[in-house]
Amino acid sequence: MHAYRTHKCNDLRASDAGQTVKIAGWVHRKRDHGGLLFLDLRDHYGLTQVVINTDNPLFAAVEKLKLENVISVTGKVVERTDETKNTKLPTGEIEVKLEAFELLSAPVTDMLPLQVNSDEPYGEDVRLKYRFLDLRREVLHRNIVLRCDVISSLRRRMLEQGFREFQTPILTASSPEGARDYLVPSRVHPGQFYALPQAPQQFKQLLMMSGFDRYFQIAPCFRDEDARADRSPGEFYQLDIEMSFVTQDDVFAAIEPVMYEVFEEFSAFTGKKWSVSKPPFVRIPYDESMLKYGNDKPDLRNPLVITDVTEVFSRADVEFKAFKTMIEKGGVVRAIRAPGIFDKPRSFFDKLNGWAQEQGAPGLGYIIFESEGGKGPIAKFVPAAAQAELRRLCGIETGDAVFFICDLEPKAAPFAGLARTKIGEEMDVIEKNTFKFCWIVDFPMYEINDRTGKLDFSHNPFSMPQGGLKALETQDPLTIKAYQYDIVCNGVELSSGAIRNHLPEVMEKAFAIAGHPKELLQEKFGGMYSAFKFGAPPHGGCAPGVDRIVMLLANEPNIREVIAFPMNQQAQDLLMGAPSNVDAQQLKDVHIKLDLPKAQVKAAS
Repeated sequence: MHAYRTHKCNDLRASDAGQTVKIAGWVHRKRDHGGLLFLDLRDHYGLTQVVINTDNPLFAAVEKLKLENVISVTGKVVERTDETKNTKLPTGEIEVKLEAFELLSAPVTDMLPLQVNSDEPYGEDVRLKYRFLDLRREVLHRNIVLRCDVISSLRRRMLEQGFREFQTPILTASSPEGARDYLVPSRVHPGQFYALPQAPQQFKQLLMMSGFDRYFQIAPCFRDEDARADRSPGEFYQLDIEMSFVTQDDVFAAIEPVMYEVFEEFSAFTGKKWSVSKPPFVRIPYDESMLKYGNDKPDLRNPLVITDVTEVFSRADVEFKAFKTMIEKGGVVRAIRAPGIFDKPRSFFDKLNGWAQEQGAPGLGYIIFESEGGKGPIAKFVPAAAQAELRRLCGIETGDAVFFICDLEPKAAPFAGLARTKIGEEMDVIEKNTFKFCWIVDFPMYEINDRTGKLDFSHNPFSMPQGGLKALETQDPLTIKAYQYDIVCNGVELSSGAIRNHLPEVMEKAFAIAGHPKELLQEKFGGMYSAFKFGAPPHGGCAPGVDRIVMLLANEPNIREVIAFPMNQQAQDLLMGAPSNVDAQQLKDVHIKLDLPKAQVKAAS
């Protein structure tokens, strides 16, 4: 017989009754039924119930076992009686009657930092410090298995489409790509640094210029940026894709089946089958998305849409001064139609108004359209003719309400987007148990940088502008669209991508408009810029985020719930103790002297 096990803890069934078997795992639960002691033994695959009675000479030793002891049990498989079978457990028809056991490992303390067999919501710091225990817990364990299975499925589907898997460097050159780089000092080149790649962007384009045709990689990416619910600090993984001799339509046609089939394959992971958008996915221009949904990652499960009604509140017969004053300053008015809520109590509207004030807005104005006319706080300022215009613009029917947002253009869209979500939640109209995909297309090539006030790239600097060099030379930069696109699911951006610029003269002009001279191209993007000059194919791609895909499939609101060893929100690895201090010799080897902030030096002393 094997040293540890002949069967896994999810293998045994009624058909195995009478066999002598050996199973191994962790003691998950103990139950003393007076004369009988039951152990639930757990391994990676599942649970098996082990039973021992007081007549067994090993009873005293087994009784002393603690939770999370690692043991190997030898015994006979016995079919349970009908009344004791557990239909919720795959092995619930049987139990193993213990004949021998071996203690393989035991915790050094009886007091575990967290209970593995409990769903108790421990603090995240405890869970991350003892992640090896946390990973034994059923929900998180299943999430990580899901992640493995999703990656295998993605890889298989890419290979079936004729893509080849490449590996690209982890140590590379620092380049301005949007986020801060993680820097790695060079020992053999004093004062110089490598950077961890924010994405394999340049390398995958270089592969296309090297004559390869369809590339993919489950790629690690490293960005020194702050954490949020759907973004892990430090590192993340993406399904990185690039294709040669393709248009935007070709990229969509290659990626949509992969996304659909993976989501369909795992759509019942949570225990209930979710529906999935079938290709072709809806395409929404960026400007339309910002207007109708208030952001560039719309959740299409929410049927509510936003309408521009600035013209109504600009009319001479509308006397609502709060809106008129803002419009005179360049502001806009957005409206959100809420169908059929005329009979909601006043508290419903007061709650939404209070929410808006919590967000820093004066409130959330509204009009309720009843058969005899509009009612509500601002209805008296909007005469019948203007109300009729609102009905036409927003598609309002009797019994509907309309909520209004008024602000300057940069603030109006995102707040309207938040209000759309909040109203949809309060109305309970957001569709459940479904994955709804869309593409956001026609992103602007440039935008005004909020921090510097200067013109900058709005998306990917390597994208092809629509209209090519002529557009760059003749159009107002803020009117130029690019062949850039995002794939969005349930309000989560899964991927950004683009048809790339492959012409050196277009690259030079595009960067010059953003204030980056030709010398910067040669210094920061020298390899790719050089490759452009030796014949580059038209190419494009995208990079769906693996972590976010798994997060959606697991229906987890926090991305750290689908990563085996994540950092916390302060970008710390509490299990391994990173980042950490290093000794003086290590710093000397890479020619670095520390110049710490005074407060940190004082704390250290």
